[in-house]
Amino acid sequence: MKFKLNKSSEGEWFPIFGSEIEADGETIKYHEPLKDEKGRVCVRIADAETMDIINNLTRKKVAENIYNPKTRQMERITYYDQTPEQEKKSREMLWDHAIKAWEGILDEDGKPIPCTAEMKMKMMSDAVFARFIGRCLQIITGATPDGKALVKN
Repeated sequence: MKFKLNKSSEGEWFPIFGSEIEADGETIKYHEPLKDEKGRVCVRIADAETMDIINNLTRKKVAENIYNPKTRQMERITYYDQTPEQEKKSREMLWDHAIKAWEGILDEDGKPIPCTAEMKMKMMSDAVFARFIGRCLQIITGATPDGKALVKN
């Protein structure tokens, strides 16, 4: 089997589709893309190298020695410390990476919205767009809407 090793950085294009939350408040119903809708978004998943860069920039690795009463010895533990500001920055960097490009995304006046980091964050504050991006990432990874992986045997 052959694999295209740089495919993850290219991303996949998805036509814009809407969604709504059902009356039960938990189920999301995704709509089919409209035929006259020209908008589409290129979405990609962050690879390990990208995740390492984001994590190194937005969290601090902390190691300390603590007393273990069971063994009566000091043990070294390591954890990551992240402030709320760093957590927000991490999320923004992930969304900026995940949304590679878009075409046909217009504002309320019909003008094209540029695909910049700032505009991506504004678009992600829209619930319908955020659900769209989340669903695109689920499709790329092969997950179902309930978060479970698809298994075919």
